[in-house]
Amino acid sequence: MRLSRRRFLIASGASATLALWPRTAAWGAPGGADPRLLVVLLRGGLDGLHVLPPLDDPDAARLRAALLPDAPLALDGSFGLHPALGFAHTLYQRGDLLPVVAVAPPYRERSHFDAQDCLENGTGTPGGSHTGWLNRCVGAMGGAEGLAIASVMPLSLRGPAPARTWSPPLPQAVDPRLLERLAPLYAADPELATAFEQVAAGSLDAMAGESRRARGRLPDLAGVAARFLAAAGGPRVGFVEDSGWDTHGSQARVLGRKLAELDAALEAFHDAARAVWPSTVVVVLTEFGRTVAINGTGGTDHGTGGLALLAGGPVAGGRIGGDWPGLGVRSLYEGRDLRPTGDLRGLLKGVLGRHLGVSEAALETQVFPDSRSVPRMEGLIG
Repeated sequence: MRLSRRRFLIASGASATLALWPRTAAWGAPGGADPRLLVVLLRGGLDGLHVLPPLDDPDAARLRAALLPDAPLALDGSFGLHPALGFAHTLYQRGDLLPVVAVAPPYRERSHFDAQDCLENGTGTPGGSHTGWLNRCVGAMGGAEGLAIASVMPLSLRGPAPARTWSPPLPQAVDPRLLERLAPLYAADPELATAFEQVAAGSLDAMAGESRRARGRLPDLAGVAARFLAAAGGPRVGFVEDSGWDTHGSQARVLGRKLAELDAALEAFHDAARAVWPSTVVVVLTEFGRTVAINGTGGTDHGTGGLALLAGGPVAGGRIGGDWPGLGVRSLYEGRDLRPTGDLRGLLKGVLGRHLGVSEAALETQVFPDSRSVPRMEGLIG
């Protein structure tokens, strides 16, 4: 593969930062492993029913006919997987992917801002904490550090525990049509012609960068996160975020593109973190689900029950997790949304406790304050 200027900047920047990253003290996890965790936050409220259509629910076709994806990938016979998620399907077949249905944070309104606040601060109310649950998790691990692949520290990782941000450089592309028009002006001058050729070469790299941007930033960010987490002295907890998942209109077209980005991101992370994949868990979250019914513009509006995806070698995958409430009229939340049957804090407790070795006491009082009544989900980690 040709090494473009942008890829070189990303790779060299990551390498330089890794060289400066302080050695991470080892901490004890179950079995003495050296576990890694990556959290991927999809901002905008992903429609889980579009990702994982409930094929054997008799109400799905009645309520969702126009948004049921064609040729879903086969899972367990009850659910299918969106056809854009080909690599995720491969992980499922290997037992490395676990979709968990009908989960949501305790927030029950429909504001993106407030729902993301609750999801990131780890409490049941917007503004419930000025620090994030992931930062408090890092603090509970002792000797660990967190890393957000972002230009601004997300709420999830804000707090007193060690955490940093790192943002890939994004050089501006030069329009190649402008260079074509300028070429004849410089061709007759040997010195200027050489300089012009160098600029033109940079333009080709920029075009390659544009091609990658067409698939979105998420795969690049996931690949960078993998290189950091896989490094021997690097952080063991990472965070990546992506926006554009709010689909009030043209949902099938938008999610076809966005889910392909997510699939490419999972593959990019897996390939770059292949050596540590057996000790890595990737958690894909969103702040809430969507309405079951389709609106007048081919989209869905803000809902409640959502979907989480767990991927990685330690994941007890190859099956569907969570309790499916059904799409019958009496089963819906407030007559319009998928009813949440699982608390996202319980799902995260199951991952942090079993995979990272965070104690039950720390999970109930420190990471997710006042959450003793929320049991951790069992059976997520093998």
